[in-house]
Amino acid sequence: MATKVMEGVRVLEVAQFTFTPAAGAILADWGADVIKVEHPVRGDTQRGFLNMGGVKLDPLRHTLIEHPNRGKRSVGIDLATKEGQETLYELAKQCDVFLTNYLPQVRQKNKFDIEHIRAVNPNIIYARGSALGNKGPEREVGGFDGTCFWNRSGIAIAMTPEELDGPLSQGMPAFGDSIGGMFIAGGISAALFHREKTGEATELDVSLLSTAWWASGALLAQVMETGILGRNGMPQSGSVSTNPFMGNFRTSDNGWINLCTLSPTGHIRSLFTCLGIPEAADDPRFADVQALFSNVAAASALITEAFSKQPFEYWRQQLKNYSGQWAPVQSLRDLLTDEQTVANDMIIEVEGADGGAPLKLVRGPVQWNGEPLETTRAPQASEHTEIVLMEMGFEWDKIEELKAKGAIA
Repeated sequence: MATKVMEGVRVLEVAQFTFTPAAGAILADWGADVIKVEHPVRGDTQRGFLNMGGVKLDPLRHTLIEHPNRGKRSVGIDLATKEGQETLYELAKQCDVFLTNYLPQVRQKNKFDIEHIRAVNPNIIYARGSALGNKGPEREVGGFDGTCFWNRSGIAIAMTPEELDGPLSQGMPAFGDSIGGMFIAGGISAALFHREKTGEATELDVSLLSTAWWASGALLAQVMETGILGRNGMPQSGSVSTNPFMGNFRTSDNGWINLCTLSPTGHIRSLFTCLGIPEAADDPRFADVQALFSNVAAASALITEAFSKQPFEYWRQQLKNYSGQWAPVQSLRDLLTDEQTVANDMIIEVEGADGGAPLKLVRGPVQWNGEPLETTRAPQASEHTEIVLMEMGFEWDKIEELKAKGAIA
């Protein structure tokens, strides 16, 4: 039987796009009952994003909806109506967590800010995802991971070589969103543990900007300490300037191998032997780490030349004998068939809403007891309204009345 560490926890999610819904997806993966509230006509705005970077998406096989919404149930409620708000409160009374990423002014206008939800359930954990944080002069400003996580945070500049004319674009949909969603899920887990121990329900905030701060934290601490901010260099085949056993090296067929041996101690002979130049390990310029670091340029030239003589796949196999740290430089497409990806159950399958072939999605980063993840596809908008409301104690006549008023779908 699959381990479900969040079994028995009920999450009420009033959120859209990826950043905060991704937290709901992780909690659903872990066994929580996640009820996603969507507008009864429009649904999650992201359902309309059917052209991503020139790739057209099928609305019934919508990967940008599936990734952050698998495993959930969807209830259609119009939160602009009094009846819709009252319906939300009835659900909130029976939930452990309220999860939202709507802007403060929208939460207030539609009466689902913390004071409204806590009024009906004082013990609920209230979790907010935001662009820039819940304090400060821009707390009411929205944003996406491209604006807050990538550009405003300094990550784009740090990743861009100074020689380029402008900053690198993010290039990956929902990159910061997916990272930040995991942070929210972790925060909710800690809040549930705290409530279990003390009885106190907390509120928590995670922003796209704070996600970027933490992801960049090691470098930011260095900048705050030294005032020095480095930039990525332009790509080239060869070692970094201080360590010949670190760098990217071009193969004969224009593949790349990354060496990342931070401390070459104990690995010098192993690398030179794998590269087919074992005699270099006896060269006094390279025989120990101090000498090696004093002769970076010469060592780098040797290593670069060796890599250039054989194709990528040759090195991929040959370096399995190397005792130090290295990696094949892969594309995301390569990652799909990486033996470690497959062995560690990173790809999951859910049924397609169109009844066709299963959809392949990505497992979250945490694995319980070594078990592969089993979950369900993302819901269609408002797919579970009736069944969820009936579970929550609504009579059928009341459901019909709310439908007739347009408060639910």
